[in-house]
Amino acid sequence: MSKVYRVYPLAGSLEKLLRELLQDYAFSLPYEDLERDIASIVDVTGRYLAPRFDLQRNDIQFQTLEHHFFRNKGAYIVGRIVSGPDSMPFVLPVLHTESGEVYIDTILFGADKVSVIFSFTRAYFMVDARIPSQYVLFLQQLMPAKPISEIYSSMGYNKHGKTYYYRCAYRHMTSTHDQFNVAPGIKGMVMSVFTLPSYDFVFKIIKDRFTPPKEMTREQVKAKYRLVKRWDRAGRMADTQEFTNLAFARERFSDELMKELHKVAPSLIEEHGKALIIKHVYVERRMTPLNLYLQDASDEQVVAVMDEYGNAIKQLAAANIFPGDMLLKNFGVTRHGRVVFYDYDEIVPLMECNFREIPAPRNEAEELASSPWYTVGPNDIFPEEFRLFFSGNQRARSAFDEMHSDIYQASFWQGLQQRIREGHVEDFFPYRRKFRFNRAPARQVAGS
Repeated sequence: MSKVYRVYPLAGSLEKLLRELLQDYAFSLPYEDLERDIASIVDVTGRYLAPRFDLQRNDIQFQTLEHHFFRNKGAYIVGRIVSGPDSMPFVLPVLHTESGEVYIDTILFGADKVSVIFSFTRAYFMVDARIPSQYVLFLQQLMPAKPISEIYSSMGYNKHGKTYYYRCAYRHMTSTHDQFNVAPGIKGMVMSVFTLPSYDFVFKIIKDRFTPPKEMTREQVKAKYRLVKRWDRAGRMADTQEFTNLAFARERFSDELMKELHKVAPSLIEEHGKALIIKHVYVERRMTPLNLYLQDASDEQVVAVMDEYGNAIKQLAAANIFPGDMLLKNFGVTRHGRVVFYDYDEIVPLMECNFREIPAPRNEAEELASSPWYTVGPNDIFPEEFRLFFSGNQRARSAFDEMHSDIYQASFWQGLQQRIREGHVEDFFPYRRKFRFNRAPARQVAGS
C-alpha cells in the first residue's frame, strides 16, 4: 500500500525534527520567524505530551499527510505523533502576514480539536490528495468518532461522502429495529423533521404548505440550501446531504410520524408495498436544539452557550450571511458545545439587508398605535426587535444581554456591512483564540 504521509523519527532533538518538518512544508513565501515558531511548538509539545509520552524513547515518530490542507486564509499540516501502540493527533495551522510571510499560529493536539477543524459546519478543504481513500483512512484514525462520509465531504469529495453515507445508513437501518419519530423540539413552519433514536442524523422535508406568516415556495427553500452549500459556513451552519426518492421500510415509521407526513407533505411520500418512498429529503447531523438545551442547563452552561449563540450570529454576519429567523429553536448545540444554525429558509446575504433604528413616535397616537407608524420596506430590519427572540427565557436573555447587546443596535450591523463593502475578509479560526501562539521574537518566547 502506498504511503500518503511523511515520517520524521525523533532521532535527535525535537527542535531539529520540527525544523526539518517545517522546511519540508515551506512555501515560496519565507517564514516570518521560524525559530520563534519552533520554540513555541516545543514549549507546548513538551507540556502537553510529557504526561503521555516518554519523549526520550527512540521509537517516537511524527507522521504528517504529504500535502497541506487549504481553507479560507489558512493552510494546515495534519499528522500524528506515534510511539509504539500509542498515538496523538495534531494539526499545525499556517497563516500569512499582510507583508507576505507565513507563520505557525498554534499546534492543536487531540481528536476533539482536530475534529472541530474538520467539522461538518465548515466550508470544504482544498487538498491535493494523491490517493483520497488513504487520506480518509489516515484522518479517520485521528478522529475515530467522525463518520467517514463527513471526512470525504470535508476534503471536497462530496459525491464520495454522499455515497459512503448512504451505505452506512443502509447498514444501520438493516441492523436496528427502532422506529422513526417526529424530532423533538418546536415544529418548524417550513420543514418537517424526523429521526431515529439510535441514529445521529435527522431527516428534513419541505412542507407542501407553509405555516403563516411564511410566504415562499419550495424552490425558494431549495435555493437557500444550495446557497449554504456554496457559501463559507464559518463553522456556524450545518452541512446537509440532499436525496431524491429515498426508500425506507414503512414499518419503521411510527403512527404519529405517518400522520404528520400525510398532513404536512403528502405530495412527497408514496407507499409501495412495504416501502415508503420520500421524494425529496435533506439529511443533517443531529444536534440538541438550543431551546431544549437551555431547559436543563446550569447557570454556567447558560452563560457559555449564550456566548456561543452570540458568536454564531456575529460570525455568520461577518461572512455576509444574515440568518433571518434567529429564534433559539433554529440553532443547535453540538457534542463539542458549539452553537450551529440549521434553519435556512430566511437567510439572505447581509449586504441585501437595510438595518434601521425604529423611529421615535411623534405623538401619543403613534406611541399607542397597534401597527407601525413608520414605513417598512421589504428588506428593512430593526435590530431592536431581536430581544423578542428570548421571550419566555429570562436566564438566556440576561446572559446574552451581558455579552452581546451590541447585536440590538443597527450601527453594529451597518459597521459589518461597511467592512464587507471595503473588501475585508474576516478571520474564522476553527480553534479558540486562547490557543494562538505569542508572535514575539524568538528570543522573547524562549525566555518566557
